[in-house]
Amino acid sequence: MLIRARAPLRLGLAGGGTDLSPYCDQHGGAVLNATIDLYAYATLEPVAGSQTTFIARDTNVEETIDADPSGLTIEGPTVLHRAVYRRIVMEFRGGTPLPCRLTTFCEAPPGSGLGSSSTMVVAMVKAFVELLGLPLGEYDIARLAFEIERLDAGLEGGRQDQYAATFGGFNFIEFYEHNRVVVNPLRVKNWILSELEASIILFHTGVSRSSAAIIAEQTRNLVSNSNKPMQAMHQLKADAFTMKEAMLKGDFRTLAAVLNRSWQAKKETASSISNDRINYLFEAAMGAGAVAGKVSGAGGGGYITFMTDPLARIDVMRRLAQEEGEVITCSFTKRGSEGWRIDA
Repeated sequence: MLIRARAPLRLGLAGGGTDLSPYCDQHGGAVLNATIDLYAYATLEPVAGSQTTFIARDTNVEETIDADPSGLTIEGPTVLHRAVYRRIVMEFRGGTPLPCRLTTFCEAPPGSGLGSSSTMVVAMVKAFVELLGLPLGEYDIARLAFEIERLDAGLEGGRQDQYAATFGGFNFIEFYEHNRVVVNPLRVKNWILSELEASIILFHTGVSRSSAAIIAEQTRNLVSNSNKPMQAMHQLKADAFTMKEAMLKGDFRTLAAVLNRSWQAKKETASSISNDRINYLFEAAMGAGAVAGKVSGAGGGGYITFMTDPLARIDVMRRLAQEEGEVITCSFTKRGSEGWRIDA
Protein backbone atom coordinates (compact mmCIF):
# COMPACT_ATOMS: atom_id res chain seq x y z
CA MET A 1 0.00 0.00 0.00
CA LEU A 2 1.16 3.51 -0.87
CA ILE A 3 -0.11 6.78 0.52
CA ARG A 4 0.25 9.86 -1.64
CA ALA A 5 -0.47 13.44 -0.75
CA ARG A 6 -0.04 16.81 -2.37
CA ALA A 7 -0.48 20.43 -1.38
CA PRO A 8 -0.54 23.52 -3.64
CA LEU A 9 1.99 26.34 -3.51
CA ARG A 10 0.71 29.87 -3.06
CA LEU A 11 1.05 33.37 -4.44
CA GLY A 12 1.17 35.98 -1.72
CA LEU A 13 -0.82 38.89 -3.10
CA ALA A 14 -0.97 41.31 -0.17
CA GLY A 15 -0.13 41.56 3.52
CA GLY A 16 2.88 39.23 3.47
CA GLY A 17 5.06 39.80 6.53
CA THR A 18 2.20 40.79 8.82
CA ASP A 19 1.84 37.09 9.69
CA LEU A 20 5.20 37.26 11.48
CA SER A 21 5.66 37.58 15.21
CA PRO A 22 5.83 39.95 16.99
CA TYR A 23 3.78 42.06 14.55
CA CYS A 24 0.69 39.85 14.39
CA ASP A 25 0.78 39.24 18.15
CA GLN A 26 0.70 42.94 18.90
CA HIS A 27 -1.26 44.44 16.00
CA GLY A 28 -2.98 41.56 14.23
CA GLY A 29 -1.97 40.53 10.73
CA ALA A 30 -3.90 40.13 7.48
CA VAL A 31 -2.84 38.37 4.30
CA LEU A 32 -4.47 37.77 0.92
CA ASN A 33 -3.11 34.78 -0.98
CA ALA A 34 -4.12 32.24 -3.60
CA THR A 35 -2.94 28.73 -4.39
CA ILE A 36 -1.63 27.88 -7.86
CA ASP A 37 -1.10 24.75 -9.94
CA LEU A 38 2.37 23.96 -8.61
CA TYR A 39 2.52 21.30 -5.92
CA ALA A 40 4.58 19.64 -3.22
CA TYR A 41 4.15 15.86 -3.16
CA ALA A 42 4.72 13.23 -0.50
CA THR A 43 4.60 9.44 -0.87
CA LEU A 44 4.50 7.26 2.23
CA GLU A 45 5.13 3.51 2.19
CA PRO A 46 5.07 1.41 5.38
CA VAL A 47 7.89 -1.16 5.37
CA ALA A 48 9.00 -4.11 7.47
CA GLY A 49 11.99 -3.84 9.78
CA SER A 50 13.21 -1.19 12.17
CA GLN A 51 14.35 1.64 9.88
CA THR A 52 12.78 4.64 8.22
CA THR A 53 14.08 6.21 5.01
CA PHE A 54 13.66 9.83 3.97
CA ILE A 55 14.07 10.71 0.28
CA ALA A 56 13.94 14.22 -1.17
CA ARG A 57 13.89 13.63 -4.92
CA ASP A 58 14.19 17.29 -5.93
CA THR A 59 17.36 17.84 -3.89
CA ASN A 60 18.69 14.31 -4.49
CA VAL A 61 19.01 13.51 -0.77
CA GLU A 62 18.37 10.12 0.82
CA GLU A 63 18.82 9.18 4.47
CA THR A 64 17.98 6.04 6.45
CA ILE A 65 17.59 6.25 10.23
CA ASP A 66 16.46 4.10 13.13
CA ALA A 67 12.67 4.26 13.24
CA ASP A 68 12.69 4.84 17.00
CA PRO A 69 11.87 8.58 17.28
CA SER A 70 13.07 9.02 20.86
CA GLY A 71 16.65 9.84 19.92
CA LEU A 72 15.98 11.46 16.56
CA THR A 73 17.60 14.87 16.17
CA ILE A 74 16.00 17.57 14.02
CA GLU A 75 18.87 18.60 11.77
CA GLY A 76 20.61 17.97 8.47
CA PRO A 77 19.37 17.97 4.86
CA THR A 78 16.17 16.10 5.76
CA VAL A 79 15.32 18.34 8.70
CA LEU A 80 11.68 18.73 7.62
CA HIS A 81 11.20 14.99 7.12
CA ARG A 82 12.74 14.30 10.51
CA ALA A 83 10.61 16.91 12.23
CA VAL A 84 7.36 15.64 10.69
CA TYR A 85 8.14 12.00 11.41
CA ARG A 86 9.13 12.59 15.02
CA ARG A 87 6.15 14.80 15.82
CA ILE A 88 3.62 12.44 14.23
CA VAL A 89 5.02 9.31 15.85
CA MET A 90 5.47 10.87 19.29
CA GLU A 91 2.09 12.63 19.38
CA PHE A 92 -0.17 10.17 17.62
CA ARG A 93 1.52 6.78 18.19
CA GLY A 94 2.83 7.31 21.70
CA GLY A 95 6.41 6.97 20.46
CA THR A 96 5.86 3.58 18.79
CA PRO A 97 8.19 3.46 15.75
CA LEU A 98 6.68 3.54 12.27
CA PRO A 99 9.13 2.01 9.77
CA CYS A 100 8.42 3.57 6.37
CA ARG A 101 9.78 5.23 3.26
CA LEU A 102 8.86 8.91 3.00
CA THR A 103 9.58 10.37 -0.44
CA THR A 104 9.00 14.01 -1.37
CA PHE A 105 9.21 16.23 -4.43
CA CYS A 106 8.33 19.87 -5.04
CA GLU A 107 7.58 21.46 -8.40
CA ALA A 108 9.24 24.72 -7.34
CA PRO A 109 12.85 25.00 -6.15
CA PRO A 110 13.77 25.72 -2.53
CA GLY A 111 13.80 29.44 -1.82
CA SER A 112 11.21 30.11 -4.52
CA GLY A 113 9.15 32.49 -2.40
CA LEU A 114 6.06 30.39 -3.07
CA GLY A 115 6.02 28.75 0.35
CA SER A 116 7.62 25.52 -0.85
CA SER A 117 9.07 24.40 2.50
CA SER A 118 5.85 24.93 4.42
CA THR A 119 3.80 23.36 1.65
CA MET A 120 6.06 20.31 1.74
CA VAL A 121 5.45 19.97 5.47
CA VAL A 122 1.69 20.15 4.87
CA ALA A 123 1.93 17.42 2.21
CA MET A 124 3.92 15.14 4.54
CA VAL A 125 1.51 15.72 7.43
CA LYS A 126 -1.42 15.00 5.11
CA ALA A 127 0.18 11.70 4.08
CA PHE A 128 0.50 10.60 7.71
CA VAL A 129 -3.08 11.75 8.41
CA GLU A 130 -4.26 9.50 5.57
CA LEU A 131 -2.12 6.54 6.66
CA LEU A 132 -3.11 6.67 10.32
CA GLY A 133 -6.69 7.84 9.82
CA LEU A 134 -6.16 10.81 12.10
CA PRO A 135 -9.28 12.92 12.80
CA LEU A 136 -7.67 16.24 11.88
CA GLY A 137 -9.46 19.03 10.01
CA GLU A 138 -7.92 21.83 7.97
CA TYR A 139 -7.20 24.09 10.93
CA ASP A 140 -5.63 21.17 12.82
CA ILE A 141 -3.35 20.20 9.92
CA ALA A 142 -2.25 23.77 9.25
CA ARG A 143 -1.55 24.47 12.93
CA LEU A 144 0.36 21.17 13.27
CA ALA A 145 2.45 21.94 10.17
CA PHE A 146 3.21 25.41 11.53
CA GLU A 147 4.35 24.02 14.88
CA ILE A 148 6.49 21.34 13.24
CA GLU A 149 8.34 23.80 11.01
CA ARG A 150 8.58 26.84 13.24
CA LEU A 151 8.81 25.30 16.73
CA ASP A 152 10.09 21.74 16.36
CA ALA A 153 12.52 22.43 13.49
CA GLY A 154 13.16 26.03 14.60
CA LEU A 155 12.97 27.49 11.09
CA GLU A 156 12.19 31.19 10.75
CA GLY A 157 9.02 32.26 8.98
CA GLY A 158 5.42 33.27 9.21
CA ARG A 159 2.08 31.50 9.33
CA GLN A 160 0.33 32.09 6.02
CA ASP A 161 1.94 29.31 3.96
CA GLN A 162 0.70 26.38 6.03
CA TYR A 163 -2.89 27.65 5.99
CA ALA A 164 -2.85 28.48 2.28
CA ALA A 165 -1.52 25.02 1.37
CA THR A 166 -4.02 23.24 3.60
CA PHE A 167 -7.17 25.18 2.68
CA GLY A 168 -6.42 26.03 -0.97
CA GLY A 169 -8.12 28.67 -3.11
CA PHE A 170 -8.27 32.43 -2.54
CA ASN A 171 -8.15 33.22 1.16
CA PHE A 172 -8.09 36.33 3.30
CA ILE A 173 -6.34 35.13 6.45
CA GLU A 174 -6.22 36.98 9.77
CA PHE A 175 -3.56 36.38 12.42
CA TYR A 176 -3.82 37.25 16.10
CA GLU A 177 -1.96 36.71 19.35
CA HIS A 178 -1.61 33.22 20.85
CA ASN A 179 -1.34 31.81 17.30
CA ARG A 180 -5.04 32.34 16.63
CA VAL A 181 -5.78 32.23 12.90
CA VAL A 182 -9.03 32.85 10.99
CA VAL A 183 -9.24 31.74 7.35
CA ASN A 184 -11.85 33.55 5.25
CA PRO A 185 -12.32 31.83 1.85
CA LEU A 186 -13.16 34.33 -0.89
CA ARG A 187 -15.78 33.60 -3.54
CA VAL A 188 -13.99 35.26 -6.44
CA LYS A 189 -16.04 35.28 -9.63
CA ASN A 190 -14.82 33.05 -12.45
CA TRP A 191 -14.32 35.92 -14.90
CA ILE A 192 -12.10 37.69 -12.38
CA LEU A 193 -10.01 34.54 -11.93
CA SER A 194 -9.69 34.14 -15.69
CA GLU A 195 -8.66 37.76 -16.18
CA LEU A 196 -6.11 37.52 -13.40
CA GLU A 197 -4.65 34.31 -14.84
CA ALA A 198 -4.36 36.07 -18.21
CA SER A 199 -2.57 38.99 -16.51
CA ILE A 200 0.03 37.27 -14.33
CA ILE A 201 3.58 36.24 -15.19
CA LEU A 202 5.98 34.50 -12.82
CA PHE A 203 9.69 34.95 -13.39
CA HIS A 204 12.25 32.95 -11.45
CA THR A 205 15.34 35.06 -10.90
CA GLY A 206 17.62 32.04 -10.92
CA VAL A 207 18.51 32.79 -7.31
CA SER A 208 17.18 30.50 -4.60
CA ARG A 209 17.55 32.41 -1.37
CA SER A 210 17.12 31.52 2.27
CA SER A 211 14.36 33.61 3.82
CA ALA A 212 15.75 33.18 7.34
CA ALA A 213 18.15 36.15 7.27
CA ILE A 214 15.53 38.51 5.80
CA ILE A 215 12.90 37.42 8.31
CA ALA A 216 15.38 37.73 11.17
CA GLU A 217 16.10 41.34 10.13
CA GLN A 218 12.38 42.10 9.86
CA THR A 219 11.86 40.66 13.34
CA ARG A 220 14.72 42.72 14.80
CA ASN A 221 13.29 45.87 13.25
CA LEU A 222 9.85 45.14 14.68
CA VAL A 223 11.18 44.31 18.15
CA SER A 224 13.12 47.58 18.20
CA ASN A 225 10.01 49.46 17.02
CA SER A 226 11.95 51.04 14.15
CA ASN A 227 9.60 53.61 12.67
CA LYS A 228 9.95 52.96 8.93
CA PRO A 229 9.64 49.14 9.11
CA MET A 230 6.71 49.39 11.51
CA GLN A 231 4.85 51.90 9.33
CA ALA A 232 5.58 49.70 6.32
CA MET A 233 3.99 46.74 8.09
CA HIS A 234 0.91 48.80 8.87
CA GLN A 235 0.71 49.72 5.17
CA LEU A 236 1.05 46.08 4.11
CA LYS A 237 -1.80 45.12 6.41
CA ALA A 238 -4.03 47.95 5.11
CA ASP A 239 -3.19 46.91 1.55
CA ALA A 240 -4.48 43.39 2.23
CA PHE A 241 -7.91 44.78 3.07
CA THR A 242 -7.90 47.08 0.05
CA MET A 243 -6.83 44.32 -2.30
CA LYS A 244 -9.47 41.94 -0.95
CA GLU A 245 -12.20 44.41 -1.86
CA ALA A 246 -10.67 45.10 -5.28
CA MET A 247 -10.36 41.36 -5.96
CA LEU A 248 -13.99 40.66 -5.16
CA LYS A 249 -15.12 43.58 -7.37
CA GLY A 250 -12.74 42.82 -10.24
CA ASP A 251 -11.13 46.26 -9.94
CA PHE A 252 -7.86 45.52 -11.74
CA ARG A 253 -6.66 49.10 -11.75
CA THR A 254 -6.71 49.10 -7.94
CA LEU A 255 -5.15 45.62 -7.82
CA ALA A 256 -2.16 46.87 -9.79
CA ALA A 257 -1.84 50.03 -7.70
CA VAL A 258 -1.94 48.08 -4.43
CA LEU A 259 0.58 45.52 -5.71
CA ASN A 260 3.04 48.30 -6.53
CA ARG A 261 2.41 50.14 -3.27
CA SER A 262 2.90 46.97 -1.25
CA TRP A 263 6.18 46.24 -3.03
CA GLN A 264 7.49 49.66 -2.05
CA ALA A 265 6.35 49.14 1.54
CA LYS A 266 7.82 45.66 1.70
CA LYS A 267 11.27 47.00 0.79
CA GLU A 268 11.14 49.20 3.88
CA THR A 269 10.88 46.22 6.25
CA ALA A 270 14.39 44.81 5.59
CA SER A 271 17.43 45.94 3.60
CA SER A 272 18.00 42.75 1.58
CA ILE A 273 14.49 42.32 0.15
CA SER A 274 15.59 43.87 -3.15
CA ASN A 275 18.93 44.14 -4.93
CA ASP A 276 20.43 45.41 -8.18
CA ARG A 277 19.38 42.35 -10.19
CA ILE A 278 15.79 42.50 -8.95
CA ASN A 279 15.64 46.23 -9.67
CA TYR A 280 16.96 45.59 -13.18
CA LEU A 281 14.34 42.91 -13.84
CA PHE A 282 11.58 45.24 -12.67
CA GLU A 283 12.79 47.93 -15.06
CA ALA A 284 12.94 45.43 -17.93
CA ALA A 285 9.42 44.12 -17.28
CA MET A 286 7.88 47.54 -16.78
CA GLY A 287 9.58 48.79 -19.93
CA ALA A 288 7.97 45.95 -21.88
CA GLY A 289 4.48 46.66 -20.57
CA ALA A 290 4.09 45.23 -17.06
CA VAL A 291 1.94 47.43 -14.83
CA ALA A 292 2.84 46.04 -11.39
CA GLY A 293 5.06 43.54 -9.64
CA LYS A 294 6.41 42.21 -6.37
CA VAL A 295 8.91 39.60 -5.27
CA SER A 296 7.19 36.56 -3.81
CA GLY A 297 7.82 35.46 -0.24
CA ALA A 298 10.45 37.12 1.92
CA GLY A 299 12.30 38.62 -1.05
CA GLY A 300 15.93 38.65 -2.14
CA GLY A 301 15.37 36.19 -5.00
CA GLY A 302 13.06 33.39 -6.00
CA TYR A 303 10.01 34.29 -8.11
CA ILE A 304 8.80 37.75 -9.08
CA THR A 305 5.09 38.14 -9.77
CA PHE A 306 4.37 40.61 -12.58
CA MET A 307 0.93 41.86 -13.58
CA THR A 308 0.26 43.05 -17.13
CA ASP A 309 -2.55 43.92 -19.47
CA PRO A 310 -3.31 40.53 -21.08
CA LEU A 311 -2.61 42.02 -24.52
CA ALA A 312 0.90 43.01 -23.39
CA ARG A 313 1.71 39.79 -21.56
CA ILE A 314 3.49 38.14 -24.49
CA ASP A 315 5.72 41.23 -24.90
CA VAL A 316 6.72 41.09 -21.24
CA MET A 317 7.35 37.34 -21.45
CA ARG A 318 9.57 37.79 -24.53
CA ARG A 319 11.57 40.51 -22.79
CA LEU A 320 12.08 38.47 -19.63
CA ALA A 321 13.02 35.40 -21.68
CA GLN A 322 16.14 37.33 -22.72
CA GLU A 323 17.33 37.28 -19.10
CA GLU A 324 18.82 34.44 -17.10
CA GLY A 325 15.94 32.77 -15.30
CA GLU A 326 12.62 31.12 -16.13
CA VAL A 327 9.33 32.62 -17.29
CA ILE A 328 6.14 30.70 -16.44
CA THR A 329 2.41 31.27 -16.22
CA CYS A 330 0.06 29.70 -13.70
CA SER A 331 -3.53 28.83 -12.99
CA PHE A 332 -5.34 29.11 -9.67
CA THR A 333 -6.52 26.07 -7.76
CA LYS A 334 -9.56 25.73 -5.54
CA ARG A 335 -8.52 22.60 -3.64
CA GLY A 336 -6.06 22.47 -0.78
CA SER A 337 -4.05 19.52 0.53
CA GLU A 338 -5.23 16.07 -0.57
CA GLY A 339 -4.29 12.53 0.40
CA TRP A 340 -5.16 9.19 -1.21
CA ARG A 341 -4.32 5.47 -1.04
CA ILE A 342 -2.94 3.21 -3.76
CA ASP A 343 -3.02 -0.57 -3.45
CA ALA A 344 0.42 -1.58 -4.72
